[in-house]
Amino acid sequence: MTSVVVPTRDAMHDLGARIATLVRAGDLVVLAGGLGAGKTTLTQGIGRGLAARGAITSPTFVIARVHPSTNGGPALVHVDAYRLESLVEVDDLDLDASLEDSVTVVEWGEGKVEGLAEDRLVVSIERPTGDGGATDDGDEPRTVTVTGIGARWHGVDLDAAVAP
Repeated sequence: MTSVVVPTRDAMHDLGARIATLVRAGDLVVLAGGLGAGKTTLTQGIGRGLAARGAITSPTFVIARVHPSTNGGPALVHVDAYRLESLVEVDDLDLDASLEDSVTVVEWGEGKVEGLAEDRLVVSIERPTGDGGATDDGDEPRTVTVTGIGARWHGVDLDAAVAP
């Protein structure tokens, strides 16, 4: 487990691109954090790092989007589990069908997608409450904690990839 303070939106994109250097086809990344914490912004950075095709926007209403790679790497499957209320609804998405060939990033996935894979990367984003040091352009620092769970992540140097 490692934590870093991410001061701006651009820095969150950069962190996502660094996380993309860690992941490979078959990896599940679970994003946790409140509304507006930066989960989609982080996913945009992961998509950039994976050379994912298309604009990466919140899939809240479509639930899941697939972004093929432009360079032959794994596709990015971007899921928003916010509106899913049960494990049955997660199963209905058939995410496990594409899990082996893709990097699957699930926003709001805590307590819903852990059954998809024993090994996963959990990224928790904490946004300050109140003014929190927000700047005129809407940037405010967030604390991001990255935790590798399972054998896949043993020995992976999260500190080296997460540190700016």
